[in-house]
Amino acid sequence: MEKNLKKHLQALEESHTGLEVRTSREKLDEILADGFFEIGSSGYMFDKKECLETGVVLTEMSLHNYKIYPLAQDVVLSTYFIVDQTRDRNTLRSSIWKLIDDRWQLYFHQGTISPLQLSEVIRENNKIVFGDD
Repeated sequence: MEKNLKKHLQALEESHTGLEVRTSREKLDEILADGFFEIGSSGYMFDKKECLETGVVLTEMSLHNYKIYPLAQDVVLSTYFIVDQTRDRNTLRSSIWKLIDDRWQLYFHQGTISPLQLSEVIRENNKIVFGDD
């Protein structure tokens, strides 16, 4: 079950970081929970209403090292590394997904700018290792 859940949530995560969802108010509205809020990599906080009204940053990103941590039967924390080709920067990301009305919705999201490069982020024995540590 967890493996299928991880694949499902990763697909949702990749869709919400993709341009197709980010340019569609309807698709963004569907993926964000009504109580959604975000701490952006800018350090500013946003809620669902702001994201829908002003839009979200449109950049080309790739997602790496996706991991999930079930917190409850209907709540999952996910973490991953983003390479943002458009802005030429990388971020560490975390999201909280909640099962609401029989579908997984994004409830919380945070991005933190990181000096790490993709080549420094490696997977070893199911642990994320940074640099030479």
